[in-house]
Formats: sequence, structure tokens, C-alpha cells
Amino acid sequence: MPDATHLMGIDIGAGSLKATVIDAGGRVRGTGLALVATATPHSGWTEQDPEDWYRATCIAVPEALAEAALTGDDVRAVSFSAGAHTPVLLDEADRPLRPAILWSDQRSLQESRDLRERHGEEIRDIGFNQPNPTWTLPQFYWLTRHEPEVVARTRRVMIAKDYLRFRLSGAWHTDRTEAVGTLLYDCRADAWSDRLVDLIGWSRGTLPPLVDPTAEVGRVSAQAARDTGLSRRTRVICGTSDTSAEAYGAGAVQAGAGTIKLATAGTVSVIGDRPTVHDALINYPFAVPGLWYTIVGTNSCASAHKWLRDRVLKAGEDSFDHLDGLAGTVPAGSQGLLFHPYLNGERSPHWDPLLRADFLGLTMTHGQGHLVRALYEGVAYSLRDCLGALHDQGLRLREARIVGGGARSELWRQIVCDVLDLPLALPEVTDASFGAALLAGVGSGVFESEEAAAESCVRFVERREPDPNRAAFYGDMFELYRLAQSRLAEINHRLGELAGRTIA
Repeated sequence: MPDATHLMGIDIGAGSLKATVIDAGGRVRGTGLALVATATPHSGWTEQDPEDWYRATCIAVPEALAEAALTGDDVRAVSFSAGAHTPVLLDEADRPLRPAILWSDQRSLQESRDLRERHGEEIRDIGFNQPNPTWTLPQFYWLTRHEPEVVARTRRVMIAKDYLRFRLSGAWHTDRTEAVGTLLYDCRADAWSDRLVDLIGWSRGTLPPLVDPTAEVGRVSAQAARDTGLSRRTRVICGTSDTSAEAYGAGAVQAGAGTIKLATAGTVSVIGDRPTVHDALINYPFAVPGLWYTIVGTNSCASAHKWLRDRVLKAGEDSFDHLDGLAGTVPAGSQGLLFHPYLNGERSPHWDPLLRADFLGLTMTHGQGHLVRALYEGVAYSLRDCLGALHDQGLRLREARIVGGGARSELWRQIVCDVLDLPLALPEVTDASFGAALLAGVGSGVFESEEAAAESCVRFVERREPDPNRAAFYGDMFELYRLAQSRLAEINHRLGELAGRTIA
């Protein structure tokens, strides 16, 4: 297929699946989008139906090809990304046994506590991360306790993007970023860990073979070609997790490069040549060989924006500019209104799934604009919490790239810039599907290396500096934010206990 030089990346998000087609110069030629439903059958649970991902792919891929005025024969390779370590359990006929538990799910709180108390140091030494509900290890432990019949029928485990790739090609693999994210992987031995698997009584034989993110693992199957419009000659490249793909697609390919992500969750990450193992931090191998990225994350970011838009303001889906306009009329600090964005508990640095969100300091003078700006600022304060956890371990950023759906808000970008007191660069393309498309190009030989792909294809449209006066003011507000968080933690825990009671 010598003339097929276009590349495709497919990303599974919390609410939608996106397909992006680029040319060899990194220019986006077409995109397609299809909604994906997230179910919350119980408080703190978040799940998706894996079949929705394939259905969405069959909508988004033809849409992207049509917008690009291309056919499947024009696409040299396709690669994938998705939210990290979201497991799909398959039976002997490769059918999903249950919905996939997302990284944001909090059901395995007790299992995480049990693992930390009995084996925490050992698990961290082997897997470079500590047990918390975001990881697959505690989730699988929960399944062994509550759904043993599902565990007994499980023959293969696939992570979200790997299951989608399996549906397109029949290939069963995963990359090391996802393997580390399961917390079932021995980072030093570069292999699945017998010890970690044995801790929860899981079967190592269900875990997939390991390959690099740029490994070619097959071609598009005949059925998938009919369903999606791709060609049977299109090469299928492994891919990686969404945060790794986003940071890579933003050009963060050197040690010391930082990325701020405003997506369903918010994250601060820095690239390094080694992991930084600490209870407050998360470590993954990066998409670029030989590098790691250390990440600190807040659970609710753009999802908090969506909650305010839909549940409180009822402003409608196409209202980003409207909400920005409301917030833009309000001064920095929201006239003394604070927001803690713990709508789904919190990850690092607090690692407390029982924390709750709040608006603190409401008065009769506050209106809709104050709520929106306080939310933007509250998420930024939470990201500053994350940045502080990196600083505590000697990891400092001189500037960062800002990515994710929330980054399209100019006001939110400036608030984050000021609160973090950090210069920010906005890439031309800020989503994971673009990074996945670049990986498809590396894996299929369009680019000679990951660094070469980023150098030739990543472009920036904006660089902004923090305002010194606002940065100093936000520093004072952040101290109050932290003080309120610490003093409200016990109250949040007690509220959580009372919320579980049923009173007629």
C-alpha cells in the first residue's frame, strides 16, 4: 500500500469516542465523534459497555473518513488510546462478561485499604504505585469477593483500547503503560508479577502479551473493514493510554517536559528518565522509549464543568462560551467563593474517595458567574495541589503544555496559568486521538522515531505567561483552599456514612 500515507488515531473517552485522520505532516484532515454512555449503577461506581466502543467506532471512523474525503485504502495505519487500565473480562468465546470498570470507579475502597495495610510496601516495591480504587488490582480483588462467578468464567483480560483493537484486528496484546496501570506488573522484571497476581487469587494466564505502543500487531479484519470503512490492508498499531498519548501528541518528548490536562479528570505530569516512586505520585512508562511520566491527578475537572452546566445551571450542551462569558464578569477570587471539586472523591495527593465537593463562602451577592468562575478556580487549585506533590519530590516544571477539552476555554487557561504561576503553551491539537495517530505513523514507518514524529507534526498556537498580581492573590486563596480541605475532611467522611443510611 505505497500511496497510503494517512494515519488514524481512535480514542475512547469518558463520554465519547473520537477518530482523527492526519496526513504525514501532522495536519488534521478529518474527525469523527460518537457518544459513549457511562453508567453509575451505584454511588461511586462508573462503568461502560465495551460493545458501545465498537458501535461508536463504526460511527466515528466513517465520519472522519468522509470529512477527510478519503477511503479506507488511504489510511496506512490506525492506533488507539483510552482511559488507563479499564479492564474488559472475556469468556471462552471472547464475549464481555460484565461492563468495564473505569479508572474513576470507587467501589474497591475497602479492598484498597486491605491491600495497603497488609501488603502496601511490597506492592509499591514491585509495581511502583500504591493500591487505590483507580487501579485494576483492587478492582479485581473486589470482583473475587463480590462476583466470583464472573472471575471463574474469565479467560482473557483486555484493557479498553486493547479490546477495541481486538475487535478491529483479532490481536490480543497490551503495552507496558497499561500493564503498569493494572498494578499486576513487575516493573523491574518487565513481566507480569506472579506475586501480585497471587495476592488476589487471579489467574496470570488471563493477562495479555506485552508489546511496545508502536508495535504492529495485525491488519484490519474483513468484518471490521465492512463495519468501519477501513481497508483490510490498514496496519493496526498497539497504542497506549490516553494521558500518555495526549502528552506525546502535545510534543512532551524530552525529560523535564510538563503537561497540564483539563479533561474528564485533571492531571499534572512531567516526563523523566526514571520513575519517582512515592505514595502521592503515579508512575507509568511513557510512549517514548526509555522515558517515564510521573503524574498527579484530580478526579473531577471537565466532568465538574459538565455537572455544573447540566445539573445546576441547566445551560445546554453547546454552552462553553456562554459559561465563560458569565465567569468573565467576575473578578479573580470569585468575591470570596471557594469550590473544592471532589465530586467523585479525590486521587492524589489526598487519595481519599470520601472527600466531597462544596461551594464555600456563598452570600446573597453571588450569582451564576461566581459559581462558574469558582469552579474554574477550584479545579486550578486542585491542580496546584497536584503540582505541589511533584515539587515535594524535587520534580519542577519551568513551563507546561495544556491539553484536553477544557483547554479550549481561554479564561480557564489563564486561570490555570495564574493559579499555577506557570507559563503554558497550547498545542494546535490537544486530544489523545492525535497522539495515537502519531504512534500509528511511527509503527508503520511514516516517521523514523517518536521524537521525529513530534518534531515534524506538533505545532503551538499560543503561549501565555502568568499575571504576577493575580498569581500572588491566588496564592493567598490557595492557602484558604488547603485549610478548608483539611478541616472539612472529617465532616466529609461522616457525611458519607450518613448518606448510606436509608430513612423512611
